[in-house]
Amino acid sequence: MADLIGQIRKVLPGFVLDRIRKEKRKKRRRELARQREQGSILNQQVLEDGLRKMGVGQGDALMVHCRLSSLGYVEGGPRGLYQALRSVLGPKGHLLMPSSPVKKLQLDFARQQRVVDLRQIPSAMGALSEHMRKCPGVLRSTHPTEPVLAVGPKAEWLVSGHSSAAAPYAADSPFRRMMEFSGKILYLGVTLDNAGTHLHTLEDEVAFPYPVYTQEQFAFRVTDLQGITNEMKTRVHDPEWSRRRKCDELIPLFEERGVLTRHRLGEAECLLLDASQMFQTMVQAFEERGVTMYHPKGRPS
Repeated sequence: MADLIGQIRKVLPGFVLDRIRKEKRKKRRRELARQREQGSILNQQVLEDGLRKMGVGQGDALMVHCRLSSLGYVEGGPRGLYQALRSVLGPKGHLLMPSSPVKKLQLDFARQQRVVDLRQIPSAMGALSEHMRKCPGVLRSTHPTEPVLAVGPKAEWLVSGHSSAAAPYAADSPFRRMMEFSGKILYLGVTLDNAGTHLHTLEDEVAFPYPVYTQEQFAFRVTDLQGITNEMKTRVHDPEWSRRRKCDELIPLFEERGVLTRHRLGEAECLLLDASQMFQTMVQAFEERGVTMYHPKGRPS
């Protein structure tokens, strides 16, 4: 059924999808208001206990993808969840989040927005990411389409070098660096279909057989958090190939290899992945059987 719904969404006009999403958000806001009135509240202690039960702990490097409303009514909203994450990770831990300003297609963004001021442009990756962007001490990697937020003792190393990447997920990107850093990836109320950024690290590591990027490199003027502006070129995903992704069909592979575990926080179904093992599994499965998010069962005959 989920696959059928996904296929239907791919052929619906954009304005229809926007209307459906708007109605779903309105309905969810009403549900959350009822939970608050009834006292069904996720406070910071409940959130911390839930995160620790999953296997998140002191000193971890954690990349978080989150649909905040899926958890239920969170006391303090994104601020409450952010504080819980920082508390569980502790002073030696690292918290990362994607903060892409791209709301829909990278290609449309690249054609329309050639100037990106990372001090001001909001994150389109949800309320938690946008809250983190504004927090003291948080750094933001200097990439126009896929900037990453990071805080922690080695945050500068995690985000530095991203501006030199010809593709967003290359070896000097935060996505790859946290994989070298024994990091973890936490999906709160979202799945790989919604937030599969780390899957793209395979495309930028191997001789990838499919033209998933546009041939054209797009030039941007990017202003970093220190107010320094530089020109940068990057490639973006080809929408035609983006529609062919079957990211969630890789979940059984990651479970089989012990890379992914399933959890629950509040009302949200959650996934926790070992970032380094995820990368190694993707490379191995690709080299052995041609497994990718476009062909999760292996190389087509």
